[in-house]
This record gives sequence, structure tokens and C-alpha cells, in this order.
Amino acid sequence: MNIRILMIGDVVGRPGRRAVIENVPGLVRDERINLTIANGENAAGGNGITREVAGELFSAGVEVITMGNHVWNKKEIYNLIAKEDRIIRPCNYPPGAPGAGYGRYETKSGIKVGVINLSGRVFMPDLDCPFRKADEVLPTLQDWSNIILLDFHAEATSEKIAMAYHLEGKISAVCGTHTHVQTADERVLPGGTAYITDVGMTGPLDSVIGVKKEAVLEKFITQMPRKFEVAAGPYQFNAVIIDIDTQTGMATNIKRIQNYE
Repeated sequence: MNIRILMIGDVVGRPGRRAVIENVPGLVRDERINLTIANGENAAGGNGITREVAGELFSAGVEVITMGNHVWNKKEIYNLIAKEDRIIRPCNYPPGAPGAGYGRYETKSGIKVGVINLSGRVFMPDLDCPFRKADEVLPTLQDWSNIILLDFHAEATSEKIAMAYHLEGKISAVCGTHTHVQTADERVLPGGTAYITDVGMTGPLDSVIGVKKEAVLEKFITQMPRKFEVAAGPYQFNAVIIDIDTQTGMATNIKRIQNYE
């Protein structure tokens, strides 16, 4: 028996939320998805998340929201993440940070799934070692379920690939997020762990990774500070669907999704 998990790339602003609302229900129905996860660290105005925005994603069918380096950008997240176990932040933040870095979830049919969120350290904030943190939390989740997925929110492709090999055969899938550009290297490693360097972005298509292109171009050309705003217009929806054997906890397939408005 297989379980199908839908992992959605970084949701950016209002266009990204609209993409989730317009795509997730149909995908869940047509692809027989058992659990839907989305990275929501850019879901509210391109930076952070709010209770209202999280509610929009949950209402559209998202069941777990992972975060990243923008997790603390909205002040209300401190109270929200402490109470809402469907939102997790990178678990390699130092002790004392609000919220949890991993969660235990059950599908409607009762299948148990563990989800971990980690942040990379190359060209990113210098948090605790994600490799050692993964080793630390894995036994707790493995005692509960053999189906475990990691959202590794990292910049460097080398760090993401290294994490996949570090966890090969130990968890079901390693899905990279953060760069907002979907990579074409999805595969199931020999040890049974599904992998993709970056799931991509669910947000404005005519943009520079979700931001108004004019502002980004001006900053590159002039090197002067510019306020970045989420772009408008048509959206793209980036995700992957992962098939996992419920007996072994190992992936059997990973498929990229690219939908456009």
C-alpha cells in the first residue's frame, strides 16, 4: 500500500495563496493525495505568515505548513506557532525559540506521518548544525512512524544534496525549499529516499522569485536600496507528489508539478 504526499514549494503572497486555493483541491481529488504540506514562510505579503493567511491555506486543503528563515517576520507568529501544531519552523533554531521543529500527523485514513523542518547554514543564518539536529530528532519520529518527510530550507545545492545522502534510507523524502526555482533533479535514491533540490515557488510568475522585477533590476543595476514587494499578475504553482510504501516507509516515486494560471 502506498501513501501519496503533496509538497508545495514556497507560497509567496496573495498570488501564491490564490494558486493554492485554485490548485490544491483538484490535485488532492484527482491524484488521491493523503497529506498536503506547503512551505508558508513567504505567504503573508512575501515575508512571514499570519493567523489569517495560515487559515486561508488550511481552508484550501493544506494540512501542514513548514517555514524557514523568514519565520519570525510577523510578530504574531510567536503566539501562533506556540499553539498551532500544524505550523512548524526549522528545528535547528537554538533552544528557547517558540514552536516545534517537527510534527506528528495522521491522514484521514489513519496513516501516521512525521514531518521535519530544517534550515541550512551555507549563505543562511548560522543556526545549529542541521545534520546533527536531524540525527537528534529522527529516533523520536522513527519510534512513531516509518514515514518521515524533511523540508530542508537551504540556499546551497551542495548542502541539500549532502543532506539527502546523510539521510538516505533513513527517511522517506528530502525536499529542498528556499530558492523559489524548481529544479529538475527529482529522483528516488538507491536507499529509497525521494529527493529534489528545490520544490520551487508557488507565487507570481512574472517576477524575480516572487518580487516585482522592476525593483530587483534597479537594485542590481544601481546597487541602491529598494523596497521589495510581491509582484502581481498570473501565478505559477510548483509542487511534487511523492509515493511512499507504507510498509517500508521508503519512496517509490517522485513527480514534479508545474501549473500556470
